[in-house]
Amino acid sequence: MPAYQLPLQIKLSDTATFENFFAAGNQQLMALLRDNTEPCVYIWSAVPAGKTHLLQALCREHENHSIYLPLAEFEQYAPMILEGLEQFNVICLDDVQSIAGNAAWEEALFDLYNRAREAGSHLVVSGCATPAQLSIQLADLVSRLNWGPVFQLQSLTDEQKMLALQMRADLRGFSIPDEVARYLINHYPRDMRSLFDMLDSLDDATLQAQRKLTIPFVKQYL
Repeated sequence: MPAYQLPLQIKLSDTATFENFFAAGNQQLMALLRDNTEPCVYIWSAVPAGKTHLLQALCREHENHSIYLPLAEFEQYAPMILEGLEQFNVICLDDVQSIAGNAAWEEALFDLYNRAREAGSHLVVSGCATPAQLSIQLADLVSRLNWGPVFQLQSLTDEQKMLALQMRADLRGFSIPDEVARYLINHYPRDMRSLFDMLDSLDDATLQAQRKLTIPFVKQYL
C-alpha cells in the first residue's frame, strides 16, 4: 500500500499499546476497537483520559494499513491532507474539536466519512465532547460523527490511577510502592499522560542514580 504523503512525519508513541492501557470502565470500548468491525466509532472525554493512547494503539495493531492524524497539529494545513486517506484500512483522527467551526475542514472531513464508508475503511475519531456539543457548523458532519457508537472514555479513580502506574512500572521492569504512587497522584498533574511521563522520567533517574524509587527520591527529583 503506498504511503500517503503528509507534510509532517507522524510518529506513534512506543508505549501506546492495548496491553499497557488500564481499561477500568472502558473494557467494552477496547473490545470494540480491537474487534474492528464498526465502520465508525467516536470517542470523547472532557479531560485527558487516554484517547490518544487508544487511537495510536489501534494503529499499531494495523501497522502499514492505518494512519493516525492529530488534527490539533494539522489544522494550520490545507484540509486537502484528508484526501486519499480512505486507502487505509484504519483511519484515526484525534482532537476533532480542533477543526470545529472551520468550514473548509468540516466539509473535507464530511467527504472523508463518505469515502471511507464506501471504501470499507474503519474510521475512529476522538473529541473533547459529544458531536452535538462541539462547535461544528456543518449539520451533516455532526450526523456523520454520530453514525456509529459514541463512547465517553471513563476517567480513572485515584485508586485505579495507582494501579495503572504500578502496571506501567511492571511493564518497564521495576516496581512502584503504593505510597510513591499515591504521592505522585497527590502532588503532580493528575492526568495519566503526565503521570506516565513522570513515571518514565523517574525510572530513568533511579537507574542513573542507582537509587530505589522512594518518596524522598521523588521529592529530590521534583
